[in-house]
Amino acid sequence: MAQTPFHDPRLTEQRNPRTTGIDVAPALDIVDLMYAEDRTVAQAVHEQREAIARAIDLVVAAFQSGGGLVYVGAGTSGRLGVLDAAECPPTFGTRAEMVRGIIAGGRDAVFRSQEGAEDDTAAARAAIDEAAVSPRDVVLGIAASGTTPFVRAALERATARGARTMLLSCCEPPEDLAAACDVVITVLTGPEALTGSTRLKAGTATKLALNTITTGAMVRLGKCYGNLMVDLMAWSAKLRDRGERIVMETCGVDRSVARRAIEQAGGSVKLAIVMVKRDVDRATAERLVREAGGFIRRVIGDPPPVR
Repeated sequence: MAQTPFHDPRLTEQRNPRTTGIDVAPALDIVDLMYAEDRTVAQAVHEQREAIARAIDLVVAAFQSGGGLVYVGAGTSGRLGVLDAAECPPTFGTRAEMVRGIIAGGRDAVFRSQEGAEDDTAAARAAIDEAAVSPRDVVLGIAASGTTPFVRAALERATARGARTMLLSCCEPPEDLAAACDVVITVLTGPEALTGSTRLKAGTATKLALNTITTGAMVRLGKCYGNLMVDLMAWSAKLRDRGERIVMETCGVDRSVARRAIEQAGGSVKLAIVMVKRDVDRATAERLVREAGGFIRRVIGDPPPVR
């Protein structure tokens, strides 16, 4: 009788020869073993720099057309998409619907594992329909293995609805799936320290790639002034403090002036800077920023040097 093959061709499912003794290693050796694996991740992501840049361009085009970015994933991949989407409004002042995350199993799967949900292709199609994905949107499927049924079905449904599609994987995806996507980002992080545990290197690589895509897109939309997050909305004590410090640094004013300007700008740091630098009211600042396409460097000149 022929034996069933146990070798899986997917990189993330293969055993790592460097960590076969991790189960008997002391704590410090475990730290060193995992660090040795993790230090390879950034290079693997950088090797996909051109694909990631194309992804940024697609996302910018979607935003400029009035559409958004929709992440789709299962398990760790889905949670990382939801996390990145959740971080955009406080960081860049975006509307919640501008970057959204769909995870197999729904909201509950963010907090409690629902591994079987990744096989529910009908739910994937329904989720894309519920999100009202349109030709103005771009959908990014996140699948460490490259083969997640939920992600594949969601991308197919998004294509049928006219959206542009992208795939982020840590294994070579099936040829037909890759051919159907506008951009494919393949970050080959290799076997995990614990076989198949893609919350490790694959998860780290995914976080790095998503950080770059959304940050790059927001920068290209004018949501930064130099490297300052001027489109943040001062909704918490920490963000109010950061916003005040940004206005103080860029405008050369004290905290009381910065605070008053932000209040008059309705909480917008970007508008506050323009109001102070150009000595104009909020309505005028809004017009100037709008005419500059959101880039306040075009309104007030270069930011101050780093001190």
